[in-house]
Amino acid sequence: MRLKLDIDPDLVAMMQAEIKAGEKAVTGAMREAGAGLKTAWRGQITGAGLGRRLANSIRNATYPKAGESLNATALVWSKAPVIVGAHNAGPLIRSRDGFWLAIPTEAAGKSLRGGRITPGEWERRTGIRLRFVYRRRGPSLLVAEGRLNTKGRAVASRSKTGRGRTTVPIFLLVPQVRLAKRLDLARDAERAADAVPGRIVGKWVERKAG
Repeated sequence: MRLKLDIDPDLVAMMQAEIKAGEKAVTGAMREAGAGLKTAWRGQITGAGLGRRLANSIRNATYPKAGESLNATALVWSKAPVIVGAHNAGPLIRSRDGFWLAIPTEAAGKSLRGGRITPGEWERRTGIRLRFVYRRRGPSLLVAEGRLNTKGRAVASRSKTGRGRTTVPIFLLVPQVRLAKRLDLARDAERAADAVPGRIVGKWVERKAG
C-alpha cells in the first residue's frame, strides 16, 4: 500500500495569508490597547488633580517597533514612576532620620528648586530663625516671628515698634503621614488586558471579510 501526499500550492498560500492576517490583527490590537491604556492613565491623573505635566509622563510603545508579529506586545509606563507610584499605592511616609516630617503651610511659600520648601531653605531665604512649638494635641509647629505680606507669606517685620508683628506657623511637624491613594492604575490595566482578545478577533475577522 502506498500513500502519496501532495500539498496544494493554494493551501500553502492560504495558510501564509492567514498567518499574515493574524500578525496584523495582533499587532494592531496591541497598538490600540497600549494607546487606550495611556489615555486612560493620563485621564486618571488629570482627574485626580495631579496636573497635565505628570499626566504627560505616561508613555507607550508597541513591539516590534516595525512590522507585525503574532507575539506583539504593548508597554505603558511613566517617566515619573516614583511620583505616580506613590499616588497609586498611597504609602505611609516617615522621616528618613526618624524625627519629624515638616509640612509647609501657605505662609512658607514655595521652594525655588520646585516642590516643597524645607525649614533650612526657608531660614536661608528669609533670614528668620524658626522656633519649635510643642503641642500635646495636634501637630507640633515651627513658627517665626514676623508679619504676613499681601500674598500671605511670612516675612521679616521692619517695624521698630513691633506693629504688625505676629507669630506665624511656617511648618507643621508630624511623625508620619499617609499619602492619599488617588489613582487605581491596575483597574484600567486589567480592563485593557481583558479587551485584547476581542480586539484581535475583531481585526482578524475584519481583514478576512475585507
